[in-house]
Amino acid sequence: MTAQSKWRLKAITSQCRNNEASRGFHAVKQLDKLAIADIAIAPLLEALSELQRLQDRVMGIADKRRAFRALHESGCFVIPNPWNVGSARYLQGLGFKALATTSSGYAHSIGYADGDVTLDMVLAHCREIAQVAGVPVNADFEGGFADDPEGVAANVRLCIDTGVAGLSIEDFTENDADPLYEFGLAVKRVRAARDAIDKAGGDVVFTARTEGFIRGRPDLAETVRRLKAFADAGADCLYAPGIKTREQIETVVKAVAPLPVNLLMPAPMGFTVSDIAAMGVRRISVGGTLARVAMHAFIQSARQIAQEGKFDSFAGITPNAELNRFFHDDLPRRPKS
Repeated sequence: MTAQSKWRLKAITSQCRNNEASRGFHAVKQLDKLAIADIAIAPLLEALSELQRLQDRVMGIADKRRAFRALHESGCFVIPNPWNVGSARYLQGLGFKALATTSSGYAHSIGYADGDVTLDMVLAHCREIAQVAGVPVNADFEGGFADDPEGVAANVRLCIDTGVAGLSIEDFTENDADPLYEFGLAVKRVRAARDAIDKAGGDVVFTARTEGFIRGRPDLAETVRRLKAFADAGADCLYAPGIKTREQIETVVKAVAPLPVNLLMPAPMGFTVSDIAAMGVRRISVGGTLARVAMHAFIQSARQIAQEGKFDSFAGITPNAELNRFFHDDLPRRPKS
């Protein structure tokens, strides 16, 4: 291989590793000016393969983020919450257009209480679900794993790097005696998350949530005050888990319009998707409820065996062959990480 050929091949490989896809392809196109027979084909193919993998990953993330933002522009969609790879793939197979992680569902699945999982564990989980899902994924990023705005911003940047299409930050302090961050600090935390997203390109959908209704502070006026302030601080979507009456829902929707609202449906509250859409809600999530449905079935069956020596709860369950068929057929459709 000539010195010129070696230099060109080294440049292509370097560009691949630095994820500078467009310049890498430009360099590849110039190879016809070299004597192809003079180039070792194996390292070239390796470089091209790495370039393609990187480009596919980057473009896939960008496409997911654009699609997720578009979902928030009109209509109403359900964003269910898987807790592992299998549940994520099955939900996607049912046709849901986006998914969201669940802090409680994930925590319980690995033997932790909600709130006890570490930042690194959550980041790894978000990355796993974002990579395996062929649709946008929103991260339940809890309180950002920091109290101060600077810490929130730093951790939001880490969350963005996992490949999620959206993320949420809440105002829960992790202290049940004083559950909500002081108003001014809560707004600064939202603004810090917004700034971090903007510095990363601004394409991640940012949901700001206030936790009063599920933390013993069910004050609708204060909830609205916080949501409006979060909107002014740069949130793309607003979320007040725990509101459940038509009056509460419509009040929140009107207060932050035209920004979209996420509604949590953790129980049968008497509304269908159509009912909720008619109230002006844009996005419906279920939090950890699907995970608890699965855990509930497991607990009831296990208790029946342990306490009664019976196996009656096994009647009518989904056959193993059906699950095998779904996951076998689904495997080739998974995104290549």
